[in-house]
Amino acid sequence: MPEPSLHEHLTCVAAPAIWLSPPGGQLTGGGDGLYVADRRVLSRLVLTIDGTEPEPVDAVRVGADGARFTAVLGDLTVERTRTVGRDGGTEEIRVRNTGAERVTAVLAVEAAADLAEISAVKAGTVGEPGAAGTPGGDVGTETPLHDGVAHVAPDGYKVVLTGTARAELSLAPGEEFTTTITVRATPPPVEGFRQRPPSGPPPWSAAPLTVRSADRRLDALVDQGIADLGALLLADEDDPYCAAGSPWYLTLFGRDSLWTARLALPLGYELAAGTLRALARHQGVRHDPDTEEEPGKIPHELRPVHAAGWLPPVYYGTVDATPLFVITLAEAWRWGMPASQVEALLPAAERALDWLAGFDGFVSYTGSPDRLVNQGWKDSTDGVQHADGRLAKPPVALSEVQAYAFQAAMLGADLLDAFGRPGGERRREWAAALADRFRERFWVDGYPAIALDGGGEPVDGPASNMGHLLGTGLLTAAEEDRVAPHLAALDSGWGLRTLGTGSAGFDPLSYHLGSVWPHDTVIAVLGLIRAGHRDVAANLARGLIAAAPSFEYRLPELFGGQEAPPGQGSRQRTSEGQGASVGPVPYPAACRPQAWAAAVSPALVTALLGLDVDVPSGRMTVSPLRGVGALSVSNVRVGEATVSIDVDPQGAVSLIGAPPSLTLEV
Repeated sequence: MPEPSLHEHLTCVAAPAIWLSPPGGQLTGGGDGLYVADRRVLSRLVLTIDGTEPEPVDAVRVGADGARFTAVLGDLTVERTRTVGRDGGTEEIRVRNTGAERVTAVLAVEAAADLAEISAVKAGTVGEPGAAGTPGGDVGTETPLHDGVAHVAPDGYKVVLTGTARAELSLAPGEEFTTTITVRATPPPVEGFRQRPPSGPPPWSAAPLTVRSADRRLDALVDQGIADLGALLLADEDDPYCAAGSPWYLTLFGRDSLWTARLALPLGYELAAGTLRALARHQGVRHDPDTEEEPGKIPHELRPVHAAGWLPPVYYGTVDATPLFVITLAEAWRWGMPASQVEALLPAAERALDWLAGFDGFVSYTGSPDRLVNQGWKDSTDGVQHADGRLAKPPVALSEVQAYAFQAAMLGADLLDAFGRPGGERRREWAAALADRFRERFWVDGYPAIALDGGGEPVDGPASNMGHLLGTGLLTAAEEDRVAPHLAALDSGWGLRTLGTGSAGFDPLSYHLGSVWPHDTVIAVLGLIRAGHRDVAANLARGLIAAAPSFEYRLPELFGGQEAPPGQGSRQRTSEGQGASVGPVPYPAACRPQAWAAAVSPALVTALLGLDVDVPSGRMTVSPLRGVGALSVSNVRVGEATVSIDVDPQGAVSLIGAPPSLTLEV
């Protein structure tokens, strides 16, 4: 069965809890529900007045964790304010008589829980006997919830509803009735990994990053993205990380959580430090073909045993998380992560570098037909294919993974040198040899291939993968100059297409074959800036900003790669209200919020300011993109300092709060 469509749902998040509501507010099936720690603790919530459902007239999100639904029935207006908490949710119901006569009626709220696991909801197997991930008993079958009576699953998962579910109303004109329903969930103790709520507020909550500019869409996009990053926070022990995304991936992912932490470094180093420590705890130590664990390898996905679905609870099927671990550690150090914390993670970084060095040729994966066939970020079954539509045969060596590996080896060598540890030169020699091999084998028709397949054949067709190569050091400046025009050609006007339109498999509403992924676009933007192609970068950045209003400034995991109409997307002026009538096409099953899509917000701040920070070297660069206009950015975290950066309409830069140890370069 297809995944439940979510693009019209209002999603409230306070990890590990989420509340998915259709615009009408009634929870009746599909993916609807309140979930806590990957269990659906409220699968049905239907409000009636005298047995009739009120007519929905409005639905709006309120922050990251709330939503408000308005409906009418005759002279009665019903307003339902829904808020999710870390262990459940609350709905306040207000019924107001807007007419001229007294109204008497019976308000009833029907509530039920099926305690289905989110993997079964995603797969559409809720209630099927023997469905994967279902612990048995009556789980998956709805049980009515009653005031104060606990519903307990066979494995001890408990749900309690409190509040008035039935009331006889007698309201004079202008009078209103209010009641509140609360659902609280208590997961049973489990061995191994579990999704823990953070012990406190987000590290940046005391002084969150804010942007005030001539383009109010940018301001709103940054505000929403940072709120969503806070809502997606979880913890491993006491170390914070961002869960990959709502609703299907509300847990620790190697690749996703690391990229999120990297893109969000303007919020402070703490998220990166927590993510690194959490992943280091689960770094591979043995060879296990069932989980694909290998010594030094960083895991792909971790879930509680009961919520693992079709993958092992701790699964290592990723080829890129391991080099990204080293890169994230090096970049967090540059942004001011304390030396003592960096040094404590160097043994894990060395093990990761040893895993990379175990590849004699290119860093590659074989995949598994009963787990993940593709193990880069484009991990759908058909996500890596030749221009003629043939799927790449394993083992597959992805172009961006070679770039990550090169950058990890070079930055890792710098870390080893800085902390007086041996092996730096050996890592640089390995990286240089990898770059030479890449130059000989990957280039086709003036651009780097997506990958090399198992037969050594380049996987051709321009694709967004090449955007991840820029600024890593793998390519020469001249080679980066050759890549930039190909990225410009992939610009849909709303962001970077994952695949060129000339490839046989191109489909703008596919998962990885022509859609737009915001994080993928902003990675290319940052690389283009480092490579000196600032105009191409600015166009792509403008496209993301133009797309944001269509999604209420909460950018989704992905959306359609259809061409933006003239006057829309990146081709319009960057100003409030332009192009509001037409937007990108939603991808129905996209996660929203998704951590690395939310992290586009602080990453755009980095890009628009041309911000580059190197605390160990005592240097900070601010070089705004042309056409940014007046821009005021508050609370950029650099080490322990909080910096405000203003750009005037002529591009002149002023800073407040920059550490005296840093030399400013403009």
